Amino acid sequence: MKLKPGFEAEYKVRHDQIWPELQALLSDTGIQDYSIFLDEKTLTLFAVQKLSKDFDSAYLPNHPIVKKWWNYMADIMETNPDHSPITNPLKEVFHLD
Repeated sequence: MKLKPGFEAEYKVRHDQIWPELQALLSDTGIQDYSIFLDEKTLTLFAVQKLSKDFDSAYLPNHPIVKKWWNYMADIMETNPDHSPITNPLKEVFHLD
C-alpha cells in the first residue's frame, strides 16, 4: 500500500483512532497480531497479519464496515476505483519460526 505525500501523520492518527466496530470485525474474522509499517522515504506501507486457520480472505473486502473504512482512507492513500488500497503481493524469500 502507499500513502499520498504529506499524510504520514494523518494516517497514524486515523489508525490510533480505529473504529471499535472495525477492530472487532478484524478480530472476529481471524486477524490477530496486526502491524503496519511505513517506509518514510517511499511512503510505502507494509502490513503483517497473523491469520487464523479459518480466515476467509474473500469476506472482508465485501463487508460494509471495510468499504466504509476504505472510503474514509481514500483521500490519503493510493486506491483502486472502489477505494480499496492498491496492494502489491510480495514474494517470501525467508522465514524463521
